[in-house]
Formats: sequence, structure tokens, C-alpha cells
Amino acid sequence: MSTFPCLARFVSGSGQVRYRLGDGLVDRYLEFVAGRSRPNTLRAVAFDLKTFFTVVGKDPVEVTAADVFEFLAHQRGDRSVVRLADRESGLSARTIARRLSSVSGLYAYLTARGDTPVRASPVPRGLSTRRQGGPKRPRTVPLVRVPRTLPKILAPDEVGRLLGALRTGRDNAMVLAMVLAGLRRCEVLGLRIADVRVGDRRLFVAEGKGGHQRVVPVAGRFLQALGGYLHDERPPAAPTDRLFVVLKGPRRGLPLSAEGLDEVLAGARRRAGLEHATCHELRHTCLTRLREAGMALEAVQAQAGHRSIESTRIYLHLTNDWLADQYQRAAVLIDADQKDVTAMIAAQEAAGR
Repeated sequence: MSTFPCLARFVSGSGQVRYRLGDGLVDRYLEFVAGRSRPNTLRAVAFDLKTFFTVVGKDPVEVTAADVFEFLAHQRGDRSVVRLADRESGLSARTIARRLSSVSGLYAYLTARGDTPVRASPVPRGLSTRRQGGPKRPRTVPLVRVPRTLPKILAPDEVGRLLGALRTGRDNAMVLAMVLAGLRRCEVLGLRIADVRVGDRRLFVAEGKGGHQRVVPVAGRFLQALGGYLHDERPPAAPTDRLFVVLKGPRRGLPLSAEGLDEVLAGARRRAGLEHATCHELRHTCLTRLREAGMALEAVQAQAGHRSIESTRIYLHLTNDWLADQYQRAAVLIDADQKDVTAMIAAQEAAGR
């Protein structure tokens, strides 16, 4: 236990990246997560658990609910300094909620095993509250309130500046896959050569979020950039069928990693003088523009790969033209009703005279 938690990254016999923290039960849980989640999820869970046990400083089977509350207080930080964006201190509520979810998942696993000292999860499902004069049944509120914020998007000129700052055809094609097709970072990196259906102008997304597959249309501009990359830059003898690979160095020809794509985007963002332009913001920009152009919400949902249309409704709030149009229509109807009421009152007054 002296080395726990010590996050160790290694490659399994099958070539997959795995993580250990130095505790038998926690490491078994990470193996369980690896078998049912994407690499990014596994990495996040491993780091979240390392953070939790570093703060708590206890054996996993000895953690109590009090330790969980102390961890939450630690993550929120010094309340005397707050961010202007959300008026919160410490880490964002979204990050804290994710870490709490990772810890909750571990203890759900340990409880379900039945062969550990853990009989119940130390992570409370929420706080029970009851309003005075309200219903007798208490209401449960979450331990961490995550505000529903609008995602950031890029203006057309910002997209142009970002594209102009890219240095290779590969980088251009990857960014266009997010800007024009709305793909996630993991979906871009998961594309294989056979997934590009040039004749149909479509992409087959085999490694979507949650393991869901879909086929999405893509603009010819992306295919043109992709063709230049495949013809001029991609190593002919690359030992992988992944579409986007490393172009230089000892890993030349091997699949590009998420860190590699983030590094490419960070450099282009810096050269373009942009304060923000993440992979997810590029995806949000695409889906917002599609909705602004009149694409049905259900079609945007299919393009985005959302399982629930509630996740897609956020783009209604980002499309200013749509909101203004809906408001204008409602205002016209309200004005018409008011005119009718005024005319009716005037007629009644005239009849009474």
C-alpha cells in the first residue's frame, strides 16, 4: 500500500493502453472499465481515482461518506477566490461531478462483486430535502450541481484563421472533419481508410461514443483536403489502416494519438491568435451552423450521433436566427390578438352609446 495510488501506464499484450494504481481491487476495476469503455474514458477514470485516493489517503475498503464530503470540499478549493465565468471556486462543477461519478462506479463494482469488505457505497446518491408545506415524500438533490451552460462556438472568420494556421494537409482534413461533419475527436482518430465512402460523400463512423455506429454525409471540401493528404503526405508503407497517422519522427506511420491532435490544434490556435478552439468547440460550431441553415433537429441529432434529442436541443439556443424568427412569429400573433381585443372593446363601447 506504500505506493498506492501511483498511476502507471502500460501496454497490454494486445497492444491496448492500460492503467494501474497499485491496489488489487482498484486495478481489477480499471481492467473492468477497459473492457467496456473507450480509451479516453479509461484514462479519465484512472486519473480521477488517483486524485481521489491521493486526497483521502485511505485504503479503498476503509473509505466512508465523510471522506467523500471532505474530498468534495477539497476539490472546490478556496471560496475567497472565484471564477467570473460561473462564480465558482476550485475545479469546475462538471469536473468534480465526473470525478465523483468515477468513485461511485468503483464502489458500485466492489459492492456487486460480493467478495470484498465493501457492503455499501460510501458515495451518497444525493441529499434528502423536504420543503416546508411541500409534499411528504422527500426530494433528493445531487451532491454537485452542474450548471447547464451553452457550448462555445467559433465565428466564420475564426474558423478561417484556424484553417489558415494549419501546416499540413492531414491537419486540415482532421479539422474539416470536425467543422464540416461534426465528428468528435475520438471519431476522427478512429477513422479507417475503408470508412471513407468517396462516391457517396459519406463517412462511416465505426467508433462513435458508447460504441454506436453511424454514417454521416460530408462536404466535398473535406474529401478534397483528404485526397491531398493521402496522395502527398501519408506514408505509403504505414503499418496501419487508420486514416490519420504520425508524419514525422520514430512513430512515423503509426496512428495519431489524442495528445497529438490536441498538440496540432494548440499550435494552430496560438498561431491564429485565437483564445479558444478545441476539438469539441469545432464540433459544436458545425452542428450549430447546420441548425442555422435550416436542418431539422432530428437530422442534426443523427449527424451528431446523439442518442437523445434532448442533447441536440442545446443548438436551438445557439442559433440566433432561429430564436429571433420564433420570437418574431410569436410577437406578430400577440400584436394581432391585442388589435382584435382593442377593436372588440371599441365596438362594444360604440354599441353601448
